Amino acid sequence: MGAQQIIAGSALFRDGKPDLTFAQELADGVGPDRVIAAVDSRDGRVVIHGWKTALPITAPDAVRALEPYCGEFLYTHVDTEGLMGGTNLDAILAVRRATRRRVTAAGGITTQQEIDDLEAHGVDAVVGMAIYTGKLEIPNGSG
Repeated sequence: MGAQQIIAGSALFRDGKPDLTFAQELADGVGPDRVIAAVDSRDGRVVIHGWKTALPITAPDAVRALEPYCGEFLYTHVDTEGLMGGTNLDAILAVRRATRRRVTAAGGITTQQEIDDLEAHGVDAVVGMAIYTGKLEIPNGSG
C-alpha cells in the first residue's frame, strides 16, 4: 500500500509470549525488512496494551524470538519514559546484545552523553521530553 515500514507492538504477543505465527504472516506479507517490532518493558518484563498488561517474558527474550521476522526493534524502557531522570543503559544494552538487527531505544533519554553512549553501542535514540522541555537543545547545524 506504499508504506516503507510498519511498526507492530502488542499484536506480536499472544498468551504471554511472542506470537510467531502472526510475526511470520506479517513478515511474509510485507517483508521482514519492513517490519519494526516494538518491544516495551517495565520492571524487567514485556508490557503490552498501552503498557497495562505485563507478560512473563523479558525484552531480550522477546527480541531473540522475534528477530527472524523483523528488520528492526523499537525498544521502550517504560520505567524511565517521560520522567527526565535518565535512561537505563544496562536494560537497553541487554536488548542490543539479544539481536543483530537495528535497535532504536526510548525511555528517559535526556542528555547528549546518553545519546553518545547509545550510539557507541550501535543504538539509535528517541528523545522527546528532554527536547520539549529545553533540557536538551537541538544543534542548529551551523557548528
